[in-house]
Amino acid sequence: MPPAEDQPRVYEIRIQGYPSSGEALALQAPLERLLCPEPDHAPPCEVPWSFTLAGEDTDDFTALVLGVYTSSGQATQVARRVRTLVGEIRPIALREGDAGEWAELVEQFRVEKRLR
Repeated sequence: MPPAEDQPRVYEIRIQGYPSSGEALALQAPLERLLCPEPDHAPPCEVPWSFTLAGEDTDDFTALVLGVYTSSGQATQVARRVRTLVGEIRPIALREGDAGEWAELVEQFRVEKRLR
């Protein structure tokens, strides 16, 4: 059995600093292609993922939040790929997410795990 730190869980990759939700949402399509270059592939995806928006604590900025359900190491790799796509103009933060807030992502993982 793998060590506990390698067990899949929810992680959030926050791409911060968008002045509007429309600008944040415009990044979804390129991120989708990054995470799933062949959208018509047979399931499961290597890393289950989903998006949401979040307000930031400072000013009136918006963050695009990419939720992934995976191991810590894989989440770090995905965050690096996101950083490469986004570049240095937006702050990116990786943190553990709340599984209750990402219930559909956890369920996606469970369903897809049965398909493997």
